[in-house]
Formats: sequence, C-alpha cells, structure tokens
Amino acid sequence: MKDPIYKLVELTGTSATSIEDAVDKAIKRAHKTVKNLCWFQLVETRGNINKGKVDHWQVTIKVGFTVEG
Repeated sequence: MKDPIYKLVELTGTSATSIEDAVDKAIKRAHKTVKNLCWFQLVETRGNINKGKVDHWQVTIKVGFTVEG
C-alpha cells in the first residue's frame, strides 16, 4: 500500500517493576489480537506510592497499526 491508513487504540499497561515493563506488557498483549502494530505514543504515566516508594506503575499508551484494505 502506497499511502497507508492507521488506526489508534488506547491501552494501559501496569507493572511493579518499571515504566518500560508496563509499556512492553501492553504491547505484547495487544500483539496477540491486533495485526500490523507499528508504533506507540506515551500518553500518561501514573503510579501508586507505598511507604514513600513507588509501588506500582500505570502507563497509558496509544498504539498505531495499519488498516488492511
């Protein structure tokens, strides 16, 4: 396809380890059901605090994929 068309889906990944791990988990899960994943955009980063330390990360991303056509 010369000029592809893209669609976006918004996902929120979570991790007790890191922001990167939360993003990776969201993309790996989306890859199981969405074809042609191409890129992602970080939308929001949140986290839980427990006893003065980061306890859990929540990362919202938009994932773009090409629409078959």
